Amino acid sequence: MAHTPRRALVTGGSSGIGRAIAQSLARDGCDVGILYLGDLTDADSVRSCIESLGRKTWVKVADVSDAQQATAAVEDCAGELGGLEVLVNNAGICRDQVIWNMTDAEWQDVIDIDLTGVFNMSRAAAPIMRAAKYGSIVNISSINGMRGKFGQTNYAAAKAGVIGFTKALAKELARSTVTVNAVAPGMIHTPILDAMPPEAIKKATEEILVGRIGTPEDIAEAVRFLCSEGARFITGEVLRVDGGQYI
Repeated sequence: MAHTPRRALVTGGSSGIGRAIAQSLARDGCDVGILYLGDLTDADSVRSCIESLGRKTWVKVADVSDAQQATAAVEDCAGELGGLEVLVNNAGICRDQVIWNMTDAEWQDVIDIDLTGVFNMSRAAAPIMRAAKYGSIVNISSINGMRGKFGQTNYAAAKAGVIGFTKALAKELARSTVTVNAVAPGMIHTPILDAMPPEAIKKATEEILVGRIGTPEDIAEAVRFLCSEGARFITGEVLRVDGGQYI
């Protein structure tokens, strides 16, 4: 009997790309839980949107870099929603700095959230999906994890690690009919972009073949597809969603 993803958990789901992903999955018929560390008002707004679409939701503050919090969140979400077929590891931070000025904390914070957080969440979700013999995990990486970027040794290392992790986990979970893929965004219009110098934005935009900065919805649609029945034969892949910026 064919499965249709119905219950999803999105980390960093209260704003930006995570918010767009949560809403897209809800529109596609999923009940959606979100984890966040940001503003409660943003989280409540996402909750209201999901519920307005007629879907059930669950919202919790949790630090994905903390293994105990991550495990508890996955178990609580699966219990509240009645299962878990989809996990989207979206939570991430940037602490940009050239390496000769980078502090231990700027390095470790990015590794802990952007890479170890993916491990913590996936480790907690894997037994649930293996038992059901069905699931989809999508990890948000970055084109800068594939090509590197000046001032982002920490971020590039973490996002490159996510790609290697994705491929290895795809092999481990394939026999349980669980797919594992990554999406690698290029420049996307989020609050992080607003803090960039105008000249840096201009230079990056010139790299994008389609001539525009991406939107959170561009990423959300790619994630929605990889979590859908139409993508059940796709695993271990990295889908660049960057308007041709990587080329």
